Amino acid sequence: MVTQKSFALRLLVSVMSALSQKPRVIVYHANQCDPKKCTGTRLGKMKRAKIVQNMRQIPPGAVVLNPVSKVAFSPADKESVLRSGLVALDCSWKQAEKIFAASRAGAQRSLPYLLAANPINTYIPIKLSTAEALAAGLYIIGLTQDAYELMSVFKWGDSFITLNREWLDAYAECKTSSEVVTVQREIMQEHSRE
Repeated sequence: MVTQKSFALRLLVSVMSALSQKPRVIVYHANQCDPKKCTGTRLGKMKRAKIVQNMRQIPPGAVVLNPVSKVAFSPADKESVLRSGLVALDCSWKQAEKIFAASRAGAQRSLPYLLAANPINTYIPIKLSTAEALAAGLYIIGLTQDAYELMSVFKWGDSFITLNREWLDAYAECKTSSEVVTVQREIMQEHSRE
């Protein structure tokens, strides 16, 4: 017989484990970049992400960060990320169009407007490294500590969040993809005037 006390205790344990749940961070690696500069490879070596080399290994229901997606990533994606994972597509920007267009697994989402801080594309909009994309996704869905932990393996890691903090906070306050698009439009207009 289940007592109210034991039921409440099990419910509390279930809620606490859901709250402390770490998201699965996955990198689809296309083996197209310099391994010494590849942030996806580094995340794998540092046990911050699982590396997969076949798109079929992307969990069903995972949120895939894909810059050519027509749907913006938003806090509404948090439940899917916690349940199935957050995936970044790691490939050379020179061959990115082919990889991004071929991606069909999971829920495809594009990150909103942000500036890169990585040594190769510093201050270039949208050209984020794999680690930056994953950190941005985690930050936007409210997992800021996870975003900082992910970026802590890079000397320049804090720079990405510092550079984009105001924008990341604005996106994190949104509820839906369409709200993120509206905020992004305002940010881009303001940034183009500077």
